[in-house]
Amino acid sequence: MTTGLRLSLAIPVHNEEEVLPELLRRVAAVLDQVPGGPHEIVFVDDGSTDRSLAILEEAAQRDPRIVVLSFSRNFGHQAAISAAVDHVSGDAVVIMDSDLQDTPESVPVLLEKYFQGYDVVFAQRVNRKESWWLRACYFAFYRLVRALSDIALPLDSGDFGLMSRRVIDRIRSLPEHHRYMRGLRTWVGYRQTGVPITRMERHSGHTKYTPLKLLKLASDGIFAFSTVPLRAATVIGMCGIASALLYAIYSLFAKYLLGQSPPGFTALTILVTMLSGFILFFLGIIGEYVGRIYEEVKARPNYIVGRVIRSERTPSAADGSAPFSTRSG
Repeated sequence: MTTGLRLSLAIPVHNEEEVLPELLRRVAAVLDQVPGGPHEIVFVDDGSTDRSLAILEEAAQRDPRIVVLSFSRNFGHQAAISAAVDHVSGDAVVIMDSDLQDTPESVPVLLEKYFQGYDVVFAQRVNRKESWWLRACYFAFYRLVRALSDIALPLDSGDFGLMSRRVIDRIRSLPEHHRYMRGLRTWVGYRQTGVPITRMERHSGHTKYTPLKLLKLASDGIFAFSTVPLRAATVIGMCGIASALLYAIYSLFAKYLLGQSPPGFTALTILVTMLSGFILFFLGIIGEYVGRIYEEVKARPNYIVGRVIRSERTPSAADGSAPFSTRSG
């Protein structure tokens, strides 16, 4: 194993005071076993309202490997990941959630593939320890996004994974506002591989991803990497025109050759209602794309860093710490 590696961990945090002590203990233990250095841990506090920031601040004063970025308000999970990616300085970066469903002990498994020459190593979630309905939703989501996407997004892979420095640099250069990090990671390219890793239960507390937030994440994945919904509007519109023409031909045939006037009130009502629904549905899809264009044109930053917290000790290779950037998106 290469001994000159400088590893960065990027961890977004939002209201995780119950899990943070255990997370800090296990992450530090894993980094202690990784050769090379100096290593670093970049926590991004995404506007927590509990004691998460205070716990992280205390940890940063004890361990010079830790830096904490505190947002001015809650900007969301993907924005927190983006901030962490913007501030890491290691040769390789591991992104993981703070709820311990992504186990720190899996980091050496990712590193093994990195040392084999892979630039992206993503965790493929197996044996998920979650409710059946949530597993079903994730199963359907990943396959829907893959089917609609213009690129081959890997199945059952979340944000947990490792990226090399050159992949991080490419992602930093992408200016888009609605970020779907696991999709951007795939879009960048280079050598990529997945490793099966068991998705554990949340250590404590409760999930911050409500059904509405999960739906927003799903829409970001679909609209950011696919124009299929727009093309579907064209296809369904053409099918509607073809159906109308066939019905018109049938009506003329029945009236002039069979002497019948086909009853049409019920059929007309159903057709008008159905077509109106299609029109409103696809207007909503077009509105999604237009709204995203509007967000991009405004060019607001994805996040604002209110504070940067780190140890008062001078970072050095001897204690495994590293210098950190303090730019704020």
